[in-house]
Amino acid sequence: MNFMTSFFSCFIDYRFIGLTFLGAVLGLFVGSIPGLSVTMATALLVSITYTWQTTNAMAAIMGLYVVGVFSGALSAILINIPGAPSSVVTTFDGYPMARRGESYKALKYATVYSFVGSVFGLVVLWLLARPVSRLALKFQPMDYFLLTLFGLAAVGTLTSKTFSKGLISAVLGLFVSMIGLDSVMGTPRLTFGVRELQSGVPVVAALVGLFGFSEVLVTLAQGDMGAQVSEIKRTAVRLCDMLKYFVHSIWYAVIGCFVGALPGAGGPVASFLAYSCAKKIVRNPEVPLGEGAEEGIVASESSNNACIGGALIPMLTLAVPGDAVTAIILSVFYVHGLQPGPMFISVQPDMFAAVLAGGFLGCLFLLLLGLLVAPKLSGILLVPKKILLPIVTVLCVIGSFACNNTMFDVLLMFLFGILGFFMRRRGYPVAPMTLGLVLGGMMDSNFRRAVSLAASEENKLAALFGRPITLVLLVLTVGTLVMNVPAVQKLFLRHRKESI
Repeated sequence: MNFMTSFFSCFIDYRFIGLTFLGAVLGLFVGSIPGLSVTMATALLVSITYTWQTTNAMAAIMGLYVVGVFSGALSAILINIPGAPSSVVTTFDGYPMARRGESYKALKYATVYSFVGSVFGLVVLWLLARPVSRLALKFQPMDYFLLTLFGLAAVGTLTSKTFSKGLISAVLGLFVSMIGLDSVMGTPRLTFGVRELQSGVPVVAALVGLFGFSEVLVTLAQGDMGAQVSEIKRTAVRLCDMLKYFVHSIWYAVIGCFVGALPGAGGPVASFLAYSCAKKIVRNPEVPLGEGAEEGIVASESSNNACIGGALIPMLTLAVPGDAVTAIILSVFYVHGLQPGPMFISVQPDMFAAVLAGGFLGCLFLLLLGLLVAPKLSGILLVPKKILLPIVTVLCVIGSFACNNTMFDVLLMFLFGILGFFMRRRGYPVAPMTLGLVLGGMMDSNFRRAVSLAASEENKLAALFGRPITLVLLVLTVGTLVMNVPAVQKLFLRHRKESI
């Protein structure tokens, strides 16, 4: 059976459609609960579907994958707790919109542009799998290091009025990410004799603490426990208003696809880079980005959902997973006797068709569930704070305990919550720390690999920075750091005034 016949036959197969919908519903509820990640849900689903027919297993998994990535935005918007690291950026503008009583509007924007990003990513997977993989394959360890360093440098300008505070927060996240076993030597590092820290600081516990429990502490410190959040107005959001960001969303989706095709980078990097791009290309927004701007949600959701198609590219064509979920999907292929690689698309066109069909059906269910089911969850914001805060606290405890089933993770969640509370009181943003924590291991391992590879070369500097991709990333990173030095900013503003 050729590719097109297999592809369209999936859309008239009721079992295939039903299993995709089942996976989508599971992805909506699991992904929206902080701590219950899409990765964990996919792993559980694999254990159930390994005896199924391969196409049926891919239907359920793709439905879960597509909707699960989107659903992290629900808790990010409603209670300021990102359901996944890739939804951290959505909290910047989604939660302020919810506090203004615009959670319904924020959820609509998140749904529509998650749909746009997901569809775009899958189309790119369909059309450009081989070319994008060849480009991603050219990235060397130093390129990955500079890419993540650029993301950390840029995030200081995105989340704080003071660049230095954003940078300090990012460095603190890098420090925390170093805790655990050394990736090269295998010896404990910064664990202070605590055995539970040898596997590193769990990202979910830190994420829930920094965003969720710290919000509880900030609200308690402000008092006024009987107050309610502003009433949610279920006003009609016109399609023409939402589509005015469509052109920009395609650019953000391009960023997401490319970053998704880089093994290990994934949604957090894509969403931060897209948000940085939005800061530069959005002129005179009605609301400043970071204070409840629609453009911020568009950038975050378009990019991190486009990573789905991007992450599948290296998995299918190189057998190199682009993120944690595709690593699990790769195991599904091996369990069912399939061999992803350069010849996969030509040798197994029916399976490639099943992956794409499951993804496109997942996009359709994302739109339906996001528009019809997700807004009903916004009623949680009408609960009085004296009732809502204990519920959020319980969710924080459950979310931090769920991953490893240890009370040590709950203790860490409380500690990070207290740290996040003091950081926010002092004007230090917590998002850069989260990004540093998520990407620190990747930066550490790639930098040390790059140095090790260059050690045997005669010209070590040329070996590290002598490639075009490396030079471009280096210029971007250094330029971002230099342009945020106060003296340089003053000089630039003075020159701009004189030219006017």
